[in-house]
Amino acid sequence: MITIDFRKLDILPGDKILDIGCGEGRHTIKACRQNGTICVGADFIFKTLIETKKKLAFHKSINDLKCKSVDLSCMDLTKLPFKNSSFDSIICSEVLEHIMDDAMAISELVRILKSGKILAISVPRFWPEKICWLLSDEYFNANMGHVRIYKKKSLINKIESFGVKHYASHYAHSLHAPFWWLKCLVGPGRTDSKLVNLYHRLLVWDLMKKPKFTASIDKLLNPVLGKSLVLYFKKL
Repeated sequence: MITIDFRKLDILPGDKILDIGCGEGRHTIKACRQNGTICVGADFIFKTLIETKKKLAFHKSINDLKCKSVDLSCMDLTKLPFKNSSFDSIICSEVLEHIMDDAMAISELVRILKSGKILAISVPRFWPEKICWLLSDEYFNANMGHVRIYKKKSLINKIESFGVKHYASHYAHSLHAPFWWLKCLVGPGRTDSKLVNLYHRLLVWDLMKKPKFTASIDKLLNPVLGKSLVLYFKKL
């Protein structure tokens, strides 16, 4: 499930790309499909990096990767082990809402980004996320759960205060919002809900098959129902 629009990143051969909070590697793999890139996938949770490694190995076996190199590493977003101005593009998708000291995290992201280059950040959109919080305490109280809900304008202002300029935004994954409302309604930890499992199968089918009609529906509904807010910034 790709949240970031790579067309907005202006990636060139030889660019260094960081996917921080990469999870199981969806954006890392996409970055590795860009010609001649040098990619780093990083996450706080080691076991997700193992899954990313497996997926990268599969894509490599089918000659699906065009990058020069890719590395995976376990790290803390608030204490990144990189020199200043190390990366040409940084992706931070669905991460900041999990971090207590988000100001330090944003500061670190901007610090390691080269001047004039792109930082892409996505977080849960305010009102779909608010419904999830209202439906279930378990949703945001779980370990590594969400610690805050962002509003678009205030988040843009906060990120811009660290020396970047917002230049584009959009919403994504409208089909996923009702799934999470349903999941929160029955209990986020439950695995025996037939309706939730059926909806999940639909989302997996959509992800794998990529039919045009669901893509069209998603695009049509994103401005109103999109679950993720996606923001793009250029470092001054």
